[in-house]
Amino acid sequence: MRLRSSEAQRCLPVLAVALVAGSCAPRARTAQTAPAPVPVTAFERQIRNAHDAGDGDYQLRVLREQVGAEPDSIPARLELAKAYQQRGYPDIAVEMYRLTAARFPASGEVELALVCGLRDLNQRPAAIESLNAFLQAHPQTAPSYSSWLGILLDETGQFGSGEPAHRKALELAPSQDYLHNNLGYNLLMQKKLTDAAREFREALRLNPASEVARNNLAMTLAAQDSNQQAVASWQSTTDAASAHNNLAAVLIEKGNYAEARKELQIALSYNRAHPAALKNLELVSRLDGNAATMPSAQMKTSWERWKAGFIRLFVGPLDEFKAETDKNASAHQLREGQ
Repeated sequence: MRLRSSEAQRCLPVLAVALVAGSCAPRARTAQTAPAPVPVTAFERQIRNAHDAGDGDYQLRVLREQVGAEPDSIPARLELAKAYQQRGYPDIAVEMYRLTAARFPASGEVELALVCGLRDLNQRPAAIESLNAFLQAHPQTAPSYSSWLGILLDETGQFGSGEPAHRKALELAPSQDYLHNNLGYNLLMQKKLTDAAREFREALRLNPASEVARNNLAMTLAAQDSNQQAVASWQSTTDAASAHNNLAAVLIEKGNYAEARKELQIALSYNRAHPAALKNLELVSRLDGNAATMPSAQMKTSWERWKAGFIRLFVGPLDEFKAETDKNASAHQLREGQ
C-alpha cells in the first residue's frame, strides 16, 4: 500500500507621540496633515517576518549572512529556506523558494523544493501548475519530476491525468520498484485491477522486501475477489489476525457485510483483543443493523489449532483418536467391574 501550518510572527508598527513642554503662554500652532502610510506589500511583510523570526537564532543569522555574501549560491538559499521551514515558518520558506526559483528558473532542485513546500502548505493545485510549467520549459531526464507530478495529481483525485505522468517516470527509470508501485496505485484507484496487480508484482520482483507493494497487491487481489491470495499476501508481512481484518476492511468498502463479518470472526479468533478488528466489527454492526457478536469462547485458539494439527499428523484424525480413547476407557471400566 498515504498538513501542517504555523503562524508567522507579526510585527505591528508603534506610533510614538512627542510631547514638547513649553511656557504657560499660549502659542500658535500650525496644523499639519500626516502623510498617508505607504502600503506594505505581501513580500515586504514576509521579509519583515523572516527577519523577526530569525532574531536571536544564531544559525538563522549565520545563514542569512551567508546568503547575503553569496547571493548566487542555490545551496545557501535552499538551506536558509529549509531552516525557516523546520522552525515552523512554512509560508516564509515557500516565499524564499519562489524568490530562488525566479532567480534560477532552470534549476530542478529549486523547483522540487518549491513544489514540496507548496504541498506542505496544502497548496497542491499551485504545486501542479508550477511543476507543469517548469517541465514544459525545462524537460528533465530524471524520473522524480514526472513522479512527483503524478503523485500530486493522484492526491487531488485526478487519477486519469496522473497515469501518463507515472508512465513517463517509468520510461525514464523502468527498474525502480517504487515507480511501478506508484503506477500500480494509480491504476488501482482507477479500478484497472489486472494492470495494477501486474505493476505491484513487478515492484515485488524488483524489491521482494517492499511491504508497501505487497500490501497494495493484497488490496488489489481482494478487490478481484481473490480472498485467499489476498490473505496470504498480507500474512507475509503481518500476523494472521491483521491479515483477515484487512480483508474484512476491503469487504466492508465493497458493501459485502456478511463476508466481512466472517473475516472479522476469524481475525478475533486469532486475537480477541485486536483493536482494528473490534472497531470494524462495531462498524459492520452499524451498517447492517446486526449485533456485534464476538466469536464463541469455545473457538480454538492458535495453540489449540496447532496442537490439533500435531495430533492429526502423528496420531490420526481427532474424531477417530477420541473414539478410540473412549472405547479403551469403556473396556477398562468393564474389566474393573468384573
